[in-house]
Amino acid sequence: MSDCLFCKINSGEIPADILYQDDDVSVFRDISAQAPCHFLVIPKKHIATINHLQPADAGLLGKMYLTAQDVARQQGISESGFRTVMNCNDDGGQTVYHIHLHVLGGRPMSWPPG
Repeated sequence: MSDCLFCKINSGEIPADILYQDDDVSVFRDISAQAPCHFLVIPKKHIATINHLQPADAGLLGKMYLTAQDVARQQGISESGFRTVMNCNDDGGQTVYHIHLHVLGGRPMSWPPG
C-alpha cells in the first residue's frame, strides 16, 4: 500500500529505530512508547487488520510472536516479563491499518489495561 505508514517504514522510505529485520518482518521502537521498552513487530506483507488474516498467514503470525520473543530477550525484558498486544479496528484501538504486534516491558503491567 503506497500510503501505509508501516509499508513506508518497511521500504526504508520513512526512518525508524530498527531492532530487527528479515524478509518477513520488521521490528522497531514505538515512537509513542507506553513502557520503558516498547517495540512493534510488523509483517512485510501488508495486512490491514486481524480481520483480514487468511489461513495462509498463520505461519507469518507465528513468526511475529517468535520474533517478539527473540527481541524481548535481546532487550533484556524476557525474564521479568512483557505484554504483547494486537489491536483491531477503531474500537480496539488500532490507529495504523497494517497489523502490528506491540511488545511492552520494563515495568509491571496492570490489568485490565484500561
